[in-house]
Amino acid sequence: MPTVIGKHLIADFCGAARQTDLKSIEFALRAAAEHAGATVLRVVAHEFSENNGITGVAVLAESHISVHSWPEHDYIAFDIFMCGKADPHLALQWLEDFFKPAKSTNQLIERIAPA
Repeated sequence: MPTVIGKHLIADFCGAARQTDLKSIEFALRAAAEHAGATVLRVVAHEFSENNGITGVAVLAESHISVHSWPEHDYIAFDIFMCGKADPHLALQWLEDFFKPAKSTNQLIERIAPA
């Protein structure tokens, strides 16, 4: 029987608040991870001067949460990958409450250990 070793949640936000605020995004990565029951090891983010887009990652003991924003397209992409007892759905719920997107879509990929 295959073993699920991690859950990888991909989320897209359109029309979200705070997508050009570096400090808010750093805070959100940390808080979403903690809300999901994950252990934050490090948060790193970078703001691009040409369009105010931001890329960042929270490195977790349970894997990671990454973010990329494209303000010129009013779009933020999240990648929430967690293993163990951490719940990526709780992280996504927190991120939706914080960023308040007009539209949010997501898909879950279960990472299966090879037999």
